[in-house]
Amino acid sequence: MHARLPNTSQAAGKYTYPVMATVQRDPSGGGRRPPRPSPLNHVRALRGLLKDPQPVLDQLRKQVGPVCLLGYGPARMAVVGGPREIRDLFANPNESFRWGHPANTLGFVVGRGSMIVSDGEDHRRRRSPVQHAFAVRRLQQWIPMIVERTDEAIDDLLARTGDEPTTLDLYPIERHLILQIVLQALFGERMLRRTDEFGHHFQSLQDYLELPALRQLPHPIPRTHRARAAADRRALDRLIDDEIAERRRHPSGDPLDVLEVLVQDDTLTDDEIRDQVVTLVGAGYDTTAAAFAWMLWCTALRPGVWERLRNEADSVLGPLDVDERPAPGPEQLRALTLADRVVRETLRLHPPGTISPRQTLVDVTVGDVTIPKRTLVLWSAYLAGRDPEAWEDPLRFDPDRFVELTDEQQAQADAAWVPFGGGARRCIGFALAQMELTLLMARFAQRLDVRPTDVKPPAPVGMVVNRPTGGVPVTVARRGALDPSA
Repeated sequence: MHARLPNTSQAAGKYTYPVMATVQRDPSGGGRRPPRPSPLNHVRALRGLLKDPQPVLDQLRKQVGPVCLLGYGPARMAVVGGPREIRDLFANPNESFRWGHPANTLGFVVGRGSMIVSDGEDHRRRRSPVQHAFAVRRLQQWIPMIVERTDEAIDDLLARTGDEPTTLDLYPIERHLILQIVLQALFGERMLRRTDEFGHHFQSLQDYLELPALRQLPHPIPRTHRARAAADRRALDRLIDDEIAERRRHPSGDPLDVLEVLVQDDTLTDDEIRDQVVTLVGAGYDTTAAAFAWMLWCTALRPGVWERLRNEADSVLGPLDVDERPAPGPEQLRALTLADRVVRETLRLHPPGTISPRQTLVDVTVGDVTIPKRTLVLWSAYLAGRDPEAWEDPLRFDPDRFVELTDEQQAQADAAWVPFGGGARRCIGFALAQMELTLLMARFAQRLDVRPTDVKPPAPVGMVVNRPTGGVPVTVARRGALDPSA
């Protein structure tokens, strides 16, 4: 992989920063302090990060470097975007950081008992039973269910559109499908009847998290976004509490029921179980749906990829004109190599989160700079995935860039591909997300013709979840119904 500079024309003009950076020496004798953009641009950079982060990140990386310090005192932030620096960040012990810091507004939504806003022993204790529930063997048993749910969603779509090509937004359709898959994995099939109810409450919470930071400050004022979000969280609590009580009264005995695994674990209180469930549904729903939306855009716009995915699915999952096919399993999943590369390449360019925060409790050295303690670190999978020193032609969507890598190139790609984080805080549902996206991509390509309504991908939107503006408007039809030359 050769280093080539990315095309930054999309970002240029909206946020520009002079190539002036102040470098400070660490008085303790460690590495130098991260450079800063020129003081006049601090306010613009900070406002941009909280409103439309990607153009700002592109400019900071280009003109300041892989690590950049912003703000002062208790409002100090460090943006970390270089693959080497992110690797060093993940190599630090968990005790060097805090996740339950005041700036982490996720706690209001997922609950203070959630593992993602917990630190120290509380984090280890809360994560352990969830990690057990997401063991690889259990995940692999969900493969037939994922394909079955996908087929049902496609059948419903085709029944509504008939045999005529129809222009519509696929985003709400695939979001509903992914929520169904997540709910069945967590609760079993019985919860599917409440999919719309779950979706309504989670949408309210997601809308709240997308508000500007100042509007998320705690307050007791009724009939506000925060008050509505709190009411929706209480409604979710009632739904989950009913399910917890049902598992205690009548265990299902279903080995795939994640909630039952958590209920049977004696290390979590019911409040903690509830917070883990809200976390898992939220993380497995919005982020996966956004990633699949980007996948549909990327594959539909890249000539030949959709057809190659279709041919692979025919070969691995069996042709559609066969009445009976064996249920897919781990062997078929492993054989969907192109679909897997499409997932990896999409997540490289469009990771679920543009920036992810953690606060330093001690001075932390990354690369050749030292980030001082009590700094809010915003590490960026988005920047690492587009780093010109790690990826050849980094803005080009090319699933085949992962084929036949040398050992050195593979190590470089592994360090720069971090959409799920790394270390002990790596996203606990990463294996489910990759498996789900691979199967969805293969099945959609196998059964549908899709033509995008625009010739270029949309701009990203969303502070918490990186999703395409305007969803996925496409012309869709049954396989073979769209004229490929049109």
